[in-house]
This record gives sequence, C-alpha cells and structure tokens, in this order.
Amino acid sequence: MRAAMIGATGLIGRQLWPLLQARHALLSLGRRPSGAAHEKIGDMAQWPGLLSGENIDVAISTLGTTRKAAGSWAAFEAVDRHAVLAFASAAREAGARQFLLVSSSGANADSRNDYLRLKGEVEQAIAAFGFERVDVFRPGLLLGERSERRPAEAAGQALGPVLNLLLRGPLDRYAAIDAGLVARAMAALAGREQPGRFIHHNREIRALAA
Repeated sequence: MRAAMIGATGLIGRQLWPLLQARHALLSLGRRPSGAAHEKIGDMAQWPGLLSGENIDVAISTLGTTRKAAGSWAAFEAVDRHAVLAFASAAREAGARQFLLVSSSGANADSRNDYLRLKGEVEQAIAAFGFERVDVFRPGLLLGERSERRPAEAAGQALGPVLNLLLRGPLDRYAAIDAGLVARAMAALAGREQPGRFIHHNREIRALAA
C-alpha cells in the first residue's frame, strides 16, 4: 500500500510514521525532516505540488496547531483548514481512496466555538472530496511530550489522570488519551477497505490500538 501523510513531526505523527513505514510505502510531506525514509520538504503551499506524479492509496493528516502557537486566527486557519484541505484535494487527485484525519472531540460545524466549528467544517469538506472511506479521529486531550511548549495543554496533561476519573460513560470522549494510542489506532485502520465515513472517539481509539 502506498501512503502519504502530513504532520509527521507532531505529537501523533512522529509516533505514527514509523508504524506506517514498517508496513507500507510511505511518503511524508513536511516543512522540516521527520526522519522518514521517503519524504519531501517544502512550505505548506508546496505540499500539493509535491504529490504531483505520485500514486497513493491512503492519505493521512495528523497536522494541527493552536491559535496561540500560530500567532493569530488567520495563521491557525492556514494550518488546520487550508493546508489540510489542500493536501486532501491533491491526495484525492493522486488516487487516494481513503483519508485518515485527526480532528478533535466536540468537533461540530454548527458549534459556537470557533475552534470546534473549524474542525467540524474541515471534516465535512474532506467528506465531500469523494474518498471511498474517511476515518475521523476525535481524541480528547492528547497526552505526550510535545516538541514545542503549550502551557495550557501542559497543565491539562498534569490534571488529566484526575479528570479522567470524572469523565466516564458518554463523557469519556473528552478524557485525556495518550497520543501513542491514537497513532496505533490510525495505523490499524490505514488501508481498511470497508467504504463509508467513520468517527472514532476515545473508546473506539483504545479498542483499535489494542
């Protein structure tokens, strides 16, 4: 299977690409090297062009930032919306039949929260590209060591184990979850042939990772 991904240097991505590379022919697109054997480096605007001439079966996006890290809403949207959708469009043109996307718990195109609304709109846009199968992962707060400082998320990670005791039943989807579990779940579904659009929350992610 031939796979292409963006976000390989992020919290989930850097744990996912070795799993994919061990099983499939993987192409990583990024702004800086990830360590993957086959990768193409360039600015985000160049990524669609870097897929030109490639034939792929599966496309994966673990790309994401925060408004604070990006510096503005426009810069955040450039990453989490425009770069992801441009990659998805180019991947579809390159033959991808499946798309795997890391979104967020609570994503909803009708949400009053700007972040959750954007995530929901991106999910809808990807579904409209015509992939045979779309797998959307909506993890709760991601646990793991990030390459950049995110003080708010660091505080959340510290409180995660305590909060998880309260987030039971339907609220489990908002609980903290290890990024490595998300990576393993995505690797397990890469190449899955059953068509359709599938949403995976924490409970499903844990089951797939196991």
